Amino acid sequence: MPETTRILPITAPEEIEAASLAIIDAEVPEPRPYVGPQWDIVRRLIHTTADFELLKLVRFSANAVQAGLTALDQGATIITDTEMARCAIPLRRLQPFGCTVRCFMNDPDVVAAAAAAGSTRAALAMDFALDLPGPVIFAIGNAPTALLRLIKRLNSGAPAPALVIGMPVGFVNAAESKALLQTRADVPWITIKGRKGGSALAGATVNALAIVLRAAGAAGKA
Repeated sequence: MPETTRILPITAPEEIEAASLAIIDAEVPEPRPYVGPQWDIVRRLIHTTADFELLKLVRFSANAVQAGLTALDQGATIITDTEMARCAIPLRRLQPFGCTVRCFMNDPDVVAAAAAAGSTRAALAMDFALDLPGPVIFAIGNAPTALLRLIKRLNSGAPAPALVIGMPVGFVNAAESKALLQTRADVPWITIKGRKGGSALAGATVNALAIVLRAAGAAGKA
């Protein structure tokens, strides 16, 4: 006889999330390849995709997590390469810190500049975002052209952002652009080795950082 499927009697969204994270913790026993806030982030990425291979693929620069937490605490602007990534970052998690999320993909000036240059809007949007004041976090989950453009601008002397979450997905220049990002010591970064990535993962990384920051604030008040 086929094995009986066991349906958990959970329907509330917050209970489903807590149960999911508990299952991940149970299936990845200690010692884990990531600890502390890094584990909080990787666990959130696994929760988003149900992909445990991420345990071998997520990479952090030495000070990336602290740089991201500091930027959020200072009211950072988060720049996404797609509207999909922007929608993956709920404002309810960022508004307590005064943060905003912006995507320039559909800005008329970006559309015109991309058409004139024969480039993608995601790439040209990076130029507009680099002119923003204050701490800026880039969350790139879809377009390798955006990450490559950002790296090119940094090579040309553009000011380094507070954090680059570089997770473009795909088969053309996705792995290569992320490999280039990992060579940089002048900017904090979080990335995923190889072809995997996506807007949902870039957004989930921002969400995880906001959750860690909120928990740290709550602990400090206790």
